[in-house]
Amino acid sequence: MADMQVYDTHCHLGLDGKAPPADEHARAVAAGVTRLLVVGIDAATSQAARDLQHLAGVSWSAGLHPNDSTRLDDEWAAIEALARDPACTAIGETGLDCFRDRTPVDQQERSLRRHLALARELDLPVIFHCRDAFAPLFAVLRDEAPVRGVMHCFSGGQGEARTALDLGLLLSFAGPLTYPKNEALRAVAAWAPADRVLVETDAPFLPPQTLRGKRNEPAFVVQTVRALAAARGLSPDAAAEQTFANALALFG
Repeated sequence: MADMQVYDTHCHLGLDGKAPPADEHARAVAAGVTRLLVVGIDAATSQAARDLQHLAGVSWSAGLHPNDSTRLDDEWAAIEALARDPACTAIGETGLDCFRDRTPVDQQERSLRRHLALARELDLPVIFHCRDAFAPLFAVLRDEAPVRGVMHCFSGGQGEARTALDLGLLLSFAGPLTYPKNEALRAVAAWAPADRVLVETDAPFLPPQTLRGKRNEPAFVVQTVRALAAARGLSPDAAAEQTFANALALFG
């Protein structure tokens, strides 16, 4: 993959404060990861993501994570102002999370709909977080259709994948695609249309199998590209080229 470009479509450079973002960026570029989308999860991290746009190939998003949507009224003005920056690439991450009980689902839904309205106004794609929440998320998205965006760190089966695709979304695969027990997820990755798949790290979270228990970073998305390639019967270069093109088509 020495001559191939890779696009990490979802990472959180600098989020945990354990490595200088510029150093992680340099390691990513050295690994062939030439584009990175740094995703905001609240006003402060959205601003921090914007502040990294001087790094070559870095783009950014503005949004409020569903687990923090009780802060919507306090943070929305700042998030909206950032989203209106012409350099903002996407809205989110937003969505629904029924795994944790930190935030009532009705408050998460209110935040989600606010993000969707802003994305429609600005004609930007949306980055969707979904954890144990496919049914309620899809219900909102049907109600708000049409939508444009990506299911970040997709974790569902073929049924959920088909619904997401029917709604117009792309599927992004992260480190869990490399986990030995995730045959069902690899089956989805093999089945999905070629022009609707992306790769990501969600760094510093969800490292690939060879780094389980350690900290993730964008350079390691190459391992997910290899897992996707194996699932789809492609060369790693072909998988990198396809997902890079798909990311450019969605995010510009």
